[in-house]
Amino acid sequence: MLLDLSRIKGPHEHFEQVYPAEGFAADREDFRVAAPVSLAFEIFKDKSHYRLAGRMQTAIELPCSRCLEPITVEVDAPFDLRYQPHTPAAGGGKHDPEREIEEDDFATAFYEHDEIDLGQLMREQLYLAVPMKPLCDSACRGLCPVCGTNLNREACGCRPGWEDPRFAVLKSFRTEDQKTKD
Repeated sequence: MLLDLSRIKGPHEHFEQVYPAEGFAADREDFRVAAPVSLAFEIFKDKSHYRLAGRMQTAIELPCSRCLEPITVEVDAPFDLRYQPHTPAAGGGKHDPEREIEEDDFATAFYEHDEIDLGQLMREQLYLAVPMKPLCDSACRGLCPVCGTNLNREACGCRPGWEDPRFAVLKSFRTEDQKTKD
């Protein structure tokens, strides 16, 4: 999934490609790509600097954060990234600890050997699209903390309250105090 920059001749070109979902085996099991990935963007060339502006569309499958049932989330991620050649001064050289990070620093990436790794670009967009707290439904009741039953499907007979065993001694004081008053 590499973009060969030596093929970009004009100052502006269009790129469009659909990649199969199987090509995105996740390194971690946070989510699974569930649909083909459509990648479309405009390429703007200025000498050795490139700007890629477009969007990536697909669907990912991940567990609900309350009940752990799989849910599908549609991804429509716009991006606007700048690429410049990787040089020791640009990416690997001495770094000034007093330099303030600017907004452009977050949108600038580096390329080597006249190639941009589109796989890396798409993986970044996928991770940015993952919701912080994915829910199957806003009213999801989750799992019982005692027996693990999915409370969306069935009720369980567990006692909902939890008592901290560290306060058991204090509870016994309260019952003794009530006995002396009676």
